[in-house]
Amino acid sequence: MTSRASRARRGFLLLEVVIALAIFGIAATALAVAFHRMAQSADLAQNEMRITRILESALNETLSLPTLEEGTTSQVLAERGMEIDTKIELMKDELENEDGQLLQEMYRITVTARWVQNGLQNERVAETWRYARLYQSL
Repeated sequence: MTSRASRARRGFLLLEVVIALAIFGIAATALAVAFHRMAQSADLAQNEMRITRILESALNETLSLPTLEEGTTSQVLAERGMEIDTKIELMKDELENEDGQLLQEMYRITVTARWVQNGLQNERVAETWRYARLYQSL
């Protein structure tokens, strides 16, 4: 009789181990998926920050020019696989001050970054305005 109870108890322990392994497997799989999604999110955030820094740098470079001239310039960042277009255009009759007077000699500076990622063409745009005589002495 004791041998039969012992055998039944041994089988019950094996079933407990199988169930515990199944629960552990489910938890480990969920944890692995969560880590993978965290890594994807971190890569996406890092990529967005890199593109933002590139756009800001191109804007700052153009803003620091002593004089602005209308036109478009292109720059290829081969090491990053990216093309940067900087467009400078005179804003005609578009801006008014609080008194309703048109602002003269205002330029719109638009920087466009294009790159291919995961086989898809991507594009980000940054824009600002600048007064033409900002860095000229009076």
